[in-house]
Amino acid sequence: MAAGAFPTRAARANGAAPEGAVLVALDFGDADRAASRAELEALAASAGARVLAVVEGRRSRPDPALFAGSGKVEELARIRAATGATVVIFNHELSPAQQRNLERAVGCRVVDRTSLILDIFAQRASSHEGKVQVELAQLQHLATRLVRGWTHLERQKGGIGLRGPGETQLETDRRLIARRVKVLRGRLERLERQRTVQRRARARGEVLALSLVGYTNAGKSTLFNALTHAGAYAADRLFATLDTTTRRLYLPAPGAITVADTVGFIHGLPHTLVAAFRATLEETVHADLLLHVVDASSPVRDRQIEEVNRVLQEIGAESIPQLLVWNKIDLNGAAPGIDRDDCGSIARVRLSARTGAGLDALRQALAEAATSKAESRRLTAEAEHTKDAHVT
Repeated sequence: MAAGAFPTRAARANGAAPEGAVLVALDFGDADRAASRAELEALAASAGARVLAVVEGRRSRPDPALFAGSGKVEELARIRAATGATVVIFNHELSPAQQRNLERAVGCRVVDRTSLILDIFAQRASSHEGKVQVELAQLQHLATRLVRGWTHLERQKGGIGLRGPGETQLETDRRLIARRVKVLRGRLERLERQRTVQRRARARGEVLALSLVGYTNAGKSTLFNALTHAGAYAADRLFATLDTTTRRLYLPAPGAITVADTVGFIHGLPHTLVAAFRATLEETVHADLLLHVVDASSPVRDRQIEEVNRVLQEIGAESIPQLLVWNKIDLNGAAPGIDRDDCGSIARVRLSARTGAGLDALRQALAEAATSKAESRRLTAEAEHTKDAHVT
């Protein structure tokens, strides 16, 4: 269930109680199991769920029918009944058949990781573009699971009492979804064209374009506000930012540069979301420099860096230069400053966006990047002028 799995933001504001949930975090031999469980609990809390119990276990591979083994599913059903939970959340992606079988076995709704993330995005989307992108992702996900709403038709092989409009209804639903998907894609294409015009205008002005990227809750929006005084929404929770915000930043040496705050990434980010948010992520693809914000206090920061780079590769932004920004040093005791590579180029900046420590070092790094880009443009222009002179 992509949307509506949890109380909406409006419902919570009106005093609706959070929905009780049992979490399932199975271990398939992955590293950082504790961090993965903590992330699942944070996702559930972000969706508005109250965690009543966490079921864990080890398996070599998923069960084709139930994902977890039959014994573990029986244990899960007992815990669900004892706690009175109304939803079970798996920290994994389930097939439609697995989800359907699990719901029968445990007696309540079952939500997988993909649906959970989609639900959070649906709650957080506020702009027109964000809502369109989330709805598109939800419909694409729902299209593979339409049969969940028509389990009474599984026996429809013909016969008395079993004939009817079931298949016609499924086909109608699929056609309606396909029609709506086409409309939403058209809207996103128009929004993408508008962004393209804006980017060309910035390019003509030879303005350095920066894009903040990073794992969710790494502090991108806090850093964005610290640099630009934009007042963008920032909170200590997952996916606090969904809509891209762009502001100009003025530095003494290079002058104006643009900084874009973008949606955070996470392990297992649904492909439907990446595809739907492609128009928003175009700001990243066309940036001159990526400020890769890292939570320096996280024990799994290396894994988070790898996950961000994987998504960047998926959207075609892997070749854009990166500057690592180690944020939240106030939580791990590191000193603010700059780390350079063997060539003398700035490779990493250590700072705290919350306290402001190290922001001057970042401004210095940005000034160097802008100066380097201006010099590169000058050399390119001179080379083209020389080439044209030879041709003449």
